[in-house]
Amino acid sequence: MTALHDTGDFRHMTPEALAALGDGSLVYVKPVTVDGKDVVAVHGADGALLALLADRDLAFAAAKQYEMMPLSVH
Repeated sequence: MTALHDTGDFRHMTPEALAALGDGSLVYVKPVTVDGKDVVAVHGADGALLALLADRDLAFAAAKQYEMMPLSVH
C-alpha cells in the first residue's frame, strides 16, 4: 500500500491514478437530469459515461451483471 492510501489524501492524485482505482471494475452511479427527465448515470473511474438508466436499482444491477462494483455519488 502506498503512502497515499495510508493517509487517505486523494486530492493530489493524477487523473490517470484516479482512473486506475479498482483496476477498471469500479463504476460511479449518480442521479442526473437529461432532457428534463430524472435518470441515473453510470460513469467509469475515468469519468466516461457508460450508461443512462431509469433508476438506481437498475444501474446497480447492470453494473453487477458486468462484474463491476457500483458506488453511489451524490
